[in-house]
Amino acid sequence: MTTKLNRKHFLAVALISGFAGFSAAFSGDASPVPEATETEAAGTFRDIPSLEKAFIDTAPTVRDDAFPVGELDVGPTDKANIVKLAQEIGEGKYGRYDSLLIAHKDRLVFESYFRRGRINLAHPQASATKGHTSLILGRAMQLGYLTMADLDRPLIDFLGDLDRSKLVDGAEKITLHKALTMHGGLSISDEQREELEREPDQITAQLADQVRGQGLVQTLLESSGPITDETQVYKYGNFNPMLVMTVVDAVVPGGAKKFIETEFLGKLGITNYSWGTHASGLPQAGWMISITSRDMLKFGSIVLNEGKWSGEQFIPEDYLDKATSGLVKPTEEWMPEPYRYGYFFYQTLVEIGGKSYDVSFAWGGGDQRIIVVDDLDLVVVFTGHDNEGTLMDQVLQKVLPAFAE
Repeated sequence: MTTKLNRKHFLAVALISGFAGFSAAFSGDASPVPEATETEAAGTFRDIPSLEKAFIDTAPTVRDDAFPVGELDVGPTDKANIVKLAQEIGEGKYGRYDSLLIAHKDRLVFESYFRRGRINLAHPQASATKGHTSLILGRAMQLGYLTMADLDRPLIDFLGDLDRSKLVDGAEKITLHKALTMHGGLSISDEQREELEREPDQITAQLADQVRGQGLVQTLLESSGPITDETQVYKYGNFNPMLVMTVVDAVVPGGAKKFIETEFLGKLGITNYSWGTHASGLPQAGWMISITSRDMLKFGSIVLNEGKWSGEQFIPEDYLDKATSGLVKPTEEWMPEPYRYGYFFYQTLVEIGGKSYDVSFAWGGGDQRIIVVDDLDLVVVFTGHDNEGTLMDQVLQKVLPAFAE
């Protein structure tokens, strides 16, 4: 037994030592972390040049983002496996990825960047934005602008500017709960959808007048077919995120844009971001925002800590519990069978050493993920520009077990 353990330990040390020439740091004091220049940060993400080599750090340094740091404190073999995974990501074994970060017990203990990843570069979130929108709704609830009971009220009850006489039959069947679980039930033609999803500066002046603010919901609920039990089935996207954002805009003082800036991102100390504007003039709710990988950890920390941030309740615990539960089963063929859906968050179960762990995560195209495992006190973030989605399995197989008892 002793001989086996010594060999295992020796192998782990050898693996770590062997990677030292490839990776930037294992003690937090080697090559500087890659940063985007002002010119790069001001340009488009596609124009960011690829890093010549991966940056890997098992003892991240303190930055001005206010996220606590620590050291990757796992067994030598587990540590070697995580470092090896980062090396393989840098080599492109799993696709085109830009960062992998691990926070354990609310401390950033592992940080790595590849290709277009930079510590100070806001990364496109794609549909992970939907999860962020769910947290924004929860924040509005924490501040008293909505209640849990409001989740089951007709969504149109919050929108006083609507002309109800023109709405399709069954419009009142759409609730916040239905929209948050992708069960709104709208039936909009592809042509109408394309027009309504254009950038604000691309739509006609006439359409702008029709969809500005609550006009978007007015237009949707005039153009859709009747809302029935048969149409209210899971349909990913389908304007559901913008329905939710329109409610936020209607109930918070000063509108959604100001609320996001001051009461959501501002309270989290997030200043390095971009947030797109929908054709309605409201903040985007389903995509077109960018934040840094370290700031993504903050969203994960809120989920991990039952809605708390810096010791104070930031989002109601009962809302967050529901948001990250497996309430419905997604029906798209591209979603793995075990995945379930809550309020713009995914949920699945992972078995490690005979024990089942509940895993919640936000997920966006290009493979952006914020993964939270409550029982392991763990948040894992990765970003990329790859639609194959092969890294998730590696994280579940090689990162999570390192923190399981």
